[in-house]
Amino acid sequence: MSAKVKDEHNRWRNKIVAFRMSPEEAEKLDRFVKISGLQKQEYLIRRVLQKEITVVGSIRTYKMLRNELRETVKELKRIETGQSVDDDLLDVIRQINTTLYGMKEDSE
Repeated sequence: MSAKVKDEHNRWRNKIVAFRMSPEEAEKLDRFVKISGLQKQEYLIRRVLQKEITVVGSIRTYKMLRNELRETVKELKRIETGQSVDDDLLDVIRQINTTLYGMKEDSE
């Protein structure tokens, strides 16, 4: 029997949904979850239900974004002149940009 957990609308979350991913897809998902600052379950629920993902700025979020940007810069430095950027890396860059832009709007 699954553990009962209530969501923000006081509904029981006792249904389990599982699926398989490639290692590359799982790594990309993990990076997006880290960028969002949400727990993986909450991130997936919001994405599947097409709800807005709101990132709350905190020391933890800023450190995580800094670390993701460092990894992204390392990847970009490895790319030789004239080569195209991998689509997965572009997706991560877009996600970081969206997150930072959203945090900027919240602070204004």
